[in-house]
Amino acid sequence: MKQIGLLDCTLRDGGYVNDWNFGHSVITGTYKRLEASGVEYIEVGFLDDRRPFDINRTIAPNTQSFDEIFKNVKKGRAVPVAMIDFGTCALENIGPADQSFIEGIRVIFKKEKIGQALPFCRAVKEKGYKLFIQAISITAYSDMEMLEYIQKINEIKPYAFSIVDTYGLLDNRKIAHYFDLFDNNLDPEIRVGYHAHNNFQLAFSNTVKFFNLYTKRALIADCTVYGMGKSAGNCPSELIAMHLNETYGTKYDLSQFLEILDADLLSVYQRHYWGYKYNFYISAMQNCHPNYVQYLLDKKTLTVSAVNKILESIPQERKLSYDAAYIEKAYLDYQNNVIDDAQVIKKLARKFEGKRVLLLGPGASIREKKSEILAYAGAKDVLTVSVNFYPKDYACGLVFISNAKRYSRFADTLEDGMAAELAVTSNVEAFDRRPDYVVNYESLSSSLPHNSDNALLLCMMLLVRTGVKKVMLAGFDGYLPGKEDYYQSSYSFAGNEAYKLEMNGIVREGLQYLKEKISFEFVTPSLYA
Repeated sequence: MKQIGLLDCTLRDGGYVNDWNFGHSVITGTYKRLEASGVEYIEVGFLDDRRPFDINRTIAPNTQSFDEIFKNVKKGRAVPVAMIDFGTCALENIGPADQSFIEGIRVIFKKEKIGQALPFCRAVKEKGYKLFIQAISITAYSDMEMLEYIQKINEIKPYAFSIVDTYGLLDNRKIAHYFDLFDNNLDPEIRVGYHAHNNFQLAFSNTVKFFNLYTKRALIADCTVYGMGKSAGNCPSELIAMHLNETYGTKYDLSQFLEILDADLLSVYQRHYWGYKYNFYISAMQNCHPNYVQYLLDKKTLTVSAVNKILESIPQERKLSYDAAYIEKAYLDYQNNVIDDAQVIKKLARKFEGKRVLLLGPGASIREKKSEILAYAGAKDVLTVSVNFYPKDYACGLVFISNAKRYSRFADTLEDGMAAELAVTSNVEAFDRRPDYVVNYESLSSSLPHNSDNALLLCMMLLVRTGVKKVMLAGFDGYLPGKEDYYQSSYSFAGNEAYKLEMNGIVREGLQYLKEKISFEFVTPSLYA
């Protein structure tokens, strides 16, 4: 019979969801139930000397902390292990194995740190621990690099060496390929492990494939209860245990996983969703770090097609290591689709000549204060311009759009015969209603504090360039936590409450800057006033 085992890492990988704050009774109760389930290995948390000891958390500065957490828990058959992200826990914080509740230590590090990390791993083994070395970001290795790595692993001879699909990029064919490299070249006494992520909904399928591969060596697969874990989550313990019971005759007690889920994890899940999400799908599809995707989505200015174009432009060697400065520059480079708009500015200047401009935003106040706004808009010398949306209740002379996502919504809802002209910034790719004016995005954004991409500020800067002296503002309400901000909910792309508060500050600062260049007044209540 195959030598197979499950390593449940709910208390460690699951901690990314709740900052490892499970509560002491949940930690010990989960451990006891996992022990009762029959899993062979239980990961109790992270060793990280940057974090203070907290008996309620499964991230702790030293092995003694876990001794304290589990001092009233009797060890059973399962092997308790902990994880170290190399560089976050010094050797002196790891006590001798024969004096610790922990019996095994897993060490993770990327390939650029192999030279520094392997001596540390050897020292951990010398302290008496079962040493697990985790090959994270497995897809970053060429076959030759992996073979060289395996030679070094054989010299240390750890307890286990694991394939870690950090970004959820593997499928059945690829997992078989990496396993062959391991199986044919690794010392036969070293166990092979596998840690899946669910970006492509393949964590369970790939783990089944891993166990089905022909080999005489011992295998260990990671799992978490209900797939709890970082990003798109992991292979669910209850699913893979059921499969092994049915296929290999193991005797895992499935009810124990479900008791953990029902008693302690469902409430966390309802507050902090984990699992398959389209942003993690995009990161896996583009073979890139998920933080790149999140940065671009958080901008609230890009269509998913535009996000993909930016991600495709990142060189392969930079995709898996997140660089905040690089992605910010890539975003600005994409937005700054530089065009010569001198003639467009002249045409718009003629359109605005002799007019007072009423700018309409999509705030709820344009519904609540409709009669007052129409009184302004009805004057013969007023030109009404809507910003990033098209209000059917108002007769606009111009629609200004600077946000590709808003343009998509505008195009989707557009009716034939729209009388208003359309002006877009050069970062917007028009696919339906063709613009009458295309204005250089960079010339507007670069003139504002922080290269702001806020539509109101960009439109105001356009009016400055065209010589407009006086502007009236309606529907630019600002964001209040817990309040419906838009006159139609379909225009709500504002993001979470932290983002809303940040945006309030950015707009206020931008308007303060513009006060020296153009006169404006609010005709509806606004947090920016």
